Amino acid sequence: MEERVLLAEDEEKMRAIVRDYFQAHGVACDLAKDGAEALELLRQRDYDAVLLDVLMPQADGFAVCRTVREHSRVPVLFLTALGEERDMLRGYELGADDYVTKPFSLAVLLAKTKALIRRSRGEDGEKLTCGAITLEPLRRRCTVAGAEVELSPREYALLLCLMRNKGQVLSREQLLDKVWGIDFDGGERAVDVRIKRLRSALGPAGRQIQTVFKAGYRMEGG
Repeated sequence: MEERVLLAEDEEKMRAIVRDYFQAHGVACDLAKDGAEALELLRQRDYDAVLLDVLMPQADGFAVCRTVREHSRVPVLFLTALGEERDMLRGYELGADDYVTKPFSLAVLLAKTKALIRRSRGEDGEKLTCGAITLEPLRRRCTVAGAEVELSPREYALLLCLMRNKGQVLSREQLLDKVWGIDFDGGERAVDVRIKRLRSALGPAGRQIQTVFKAGYRMEGG
């Protein structure tokens, strides 16, 4: 699926330049002109990464990052002209993942963003562990308490999505978008059927996939 990032930057020309460059390299880029607009877009959809200018009207990058970290582990990268150490440290304390200082290379910005996305998805060789369940994305391997479990490609993708968003409630619509893709014309019942099969395959560890009434599903444990 296509990667999609959110860029919050108050300079119109900079927004356009970054958007065009990212889209030319296969990364969709939504734009926000200030912190308030960024928060509204973040309420409307999920992103693979968030790029925040520190100095923005309405709500600065620090305020947006603080709000994001209350409910999400999406990678956050700051774009800043501020070079003082205390500003960088403040960003890291709030949960930022990386910094790029203006003026910056578009190629470097894209490379850093893609690296953060790969890391968050577990695609850089790292294992994802949640309770008794461990995934090795590069090998497409799943183990439960050390024993390998065979999953269909769709079940594996569903479990990977849940584990990448551990502790976060994902609606059936979100899961359809992330796992089946936006072009899937089936109904939300497809999610329930796959969740049932996935829980069965995982055995007792399947209880880590919790149903949240009228909301969706959440991965818990560890």
